[in-house]
Amino acid sequence: MPTLQVRIIRWKVTPSPFLNKEEILKDIILTGDRPTGRLHLGHYVGSLRNRVRMQEEANYDRMYVMIADSQALTDNFDNPGKIRENLIEVALDYLSVGLDPNKVTFFVQSQVEELTELTFYFLNLVSLSRLERNPTVKAEIKLRNFETSLPAGFIIYPVSQAADILLFDANIVPVGEDQEPMLEQAREIARSFNNIYGETFIEPKAVLPEEKIARRMPGIDGAAKMSKSLGNAIYLADDKKTLKKKVMSMYTDPDHINIDDPGKIEGNIVFTYLDVFAKDSHFERFLPEYENLDALKAHYKRGGLGDVKCKKFLIKVLEDELEPIRQRRAQYEKDLDSVFKILEEGTKKAREKGRSKIEEVKKAMGINYFEDKDLIKFLEEKYK
Repeated sequence: MPTLQVRIIRWKVTPSPFLNKEEILKDIILTGDRPTGRLHLGHYVGSLRNRVRMQEEANYDRMYVMIADSQALTDNFDNPGKIRENLIEVALDYLSVGLDPNKVTFFVQSQVEELTELTFYFLNLVSLSRLERNPTVKAEIKLRNFETSLPAGFIIYPVSQAADILLFDANIVPVGEDQEPMLEQAREIARSFNNIYGETFIEPKAVLPEEKIARRMPGIDGAAKMSKSLGNAIYLADDKKTLKKKVMSMYTDPDHINIDDPGKIEGNIVFTYLDVFAKDSHFERFLPEYENLDALKAHYKRGGLGDVKCKKFLIKVLEDELEPIRQRRAQYEKDLDSVFKILEEGTKKAREKGRSKIEEVKKAMGINYFEDKDLIKFLEEKYK
């Protein structure tokens, strides 16, 4: 299987009186997740794996990784304990997949007050009807049964997400395919602000996995998307027993009843996962009677290959991917104080950057009253 690649697009940014000249032509990456539970394989192939590769290989200047607890509260406002408990779970998942606090800045969204301030300013730049047309928002409203009672904080979360990105001058945002409408909303808000107040923000670009199959991992039940809320996920922290149970319950071809029956690859979740994770080396080690995945698929399609054998092979493939992640997680679990320290120090750095950007924003909007010498001079002349 070919290596998953990351597309990074560089472009020239028009200089402005508000952008720091040293920031121009620099790549700043921002990404994050909601702490509503442990992260799963969908997060891993859709974004986490890309983040690690970008951390190690990409040419960038800074990378921010945010735990979006404020955003998570928009639909968990009545259960803050869920967010509080899962904050550390997400941090552990980040560290266990290989994100390095010496190379990236981890921070907690709610602890950067400037994000709330910028969200408030941005709310004047977008209409309610535009938010309601956002495809991601529409899908999430339906998923959470918010059609008849929609929290105001939830409908504006695309604005909050735009603030998350633009406060840090991020121009590269690794996301899953379903988040592209959110990036477009952020670009619209940036353009609106720039048109009214002057060039202040850089429009962000989404970075998606090159392989389309990795952009939206299906659930083990065959649903179009792996989701914590749907209960169809394989988590990065799942132990061997749990992983085996989940894989053995995977949706395959319902017409492949007997081993000799020809089987279908399309829509067969076992093969979908093998497309993403299986390598030729896995066949050499775990299933040497087949040269590669194409040979395995050909046998399945013509008949004579059972689902159980395919699932057992997939278990070994996933174990090969997840065991190092489990081991790193176990080490960090023994030293939670250091994990909290990583979050605290990263959040402090994020606040410093946020404060600097907010000062630029307020200057652009003309609401930096106490620092505006021209305003003071004008008023003194007016009332002389």
